[in-house]
Amino acid sequence: MTDVLPLVAGAWGVLMGLAPLLQIRTILQRRSSADVSIASMAVLLVGFVLWLAYGLSIGDGALIATNATALTVTATAIAVTLAFRRPRSSATTDPAPARG
Repeated sequence: MTDVLPLVAGAWGVLMGLAPLLQIRTILQRRSSADVSIASMAVLLVGFVLWLAYGLSIGDGALIATNATALTVTATAIAVTLAFRRPRSSATTDPAPARG
């Protein structure tokens, strides 16, 4: 069991790191990221940076691999979210209604 658990936990960590790809897929399908929280992803991103730094400092390959994956995918998800964020409409930018 002690030989299998690190492998399963490491594999699952990589899968967790890849999970934001599901959000990216949804954004690309909808062509909008209006319902995505950038703040939530930013909190995760900071956590991945900290855990990656810790993994590097102690030389733990599992922490390095899982958090490097998560950091890369989450940063990509934030970039895609920002790219598909539509500006909020404003009364000053809306064209005047047509007069008939």
